[in-house]
Amino acid sequence: MLKILPVTLEGSYVRLEPLTHTHAVDLFEAAQSDEVWRYLPAPRPTRLEEINNLIESAFALKVGGTQMPFAIIDRASNRAIGSTRYLDIQPTNRNLEIGWTWLGRDYWRSPRNTECKYLLLQHAFETQQAIRVCLKTDKRNLISQAAIERIGGVKEGIMRNHMILHDGYIRDSVYYSILDSEWGAVKATLETFLKR
Repeated sequence: MLKILPVTLEGSYVRLEPLTHTHAVDLFEAAQSDEVWRYLPAPRPTRLEEINNLIESAFALKVGGTQMPFAIIDRASNRAIGSTRYLDIQPTNRNLEIGWTWLGRDYWRSPRNTECKYLLLQHAFETQQAIRVCLKTDKRNLISQAAIERIGGVKEGIMRNHMILHDGYIRDSVYYSILDSEWGAVKATLETFLKR
């Protein structure tokens, strides 16, 4: 049975550590681009208090056992540059989702997001023995869709009218999955990308 506990995952570019309020100031600084929040359910935080509210919300879901939020720490600067999480954790079915991922605009098009996915997938499949990991994105987010497909995510379909975003937009979500039987090939692809 899948059991997600707080853990720190170390890579060459990033360290994923359990999200806490000590990350709030760095995250607030990293979050100051509307582009970062365009497709996320929450609006861009304009005050430090709003980042702290997002952290509190993540804590509540963590306590409920359905999510495990992480701060993404840039190893070069030792600063929090974004966040990601496991969510929709289903211990009995050995399924979970990777999502709520965002990085400060300065870190886009860098190996950091690729390494985040690598670390989370590796932990899910190799340590937790997950049999399926889901990733989803806004139907309008073509860059995210291409990135998921590039690493080997299999498109499962579109959930129409999936959620109402902070601005009232009714979002369709594109669902992808990676199965345990596909992890070896996905892992090799990610490792190739990280060597570049």
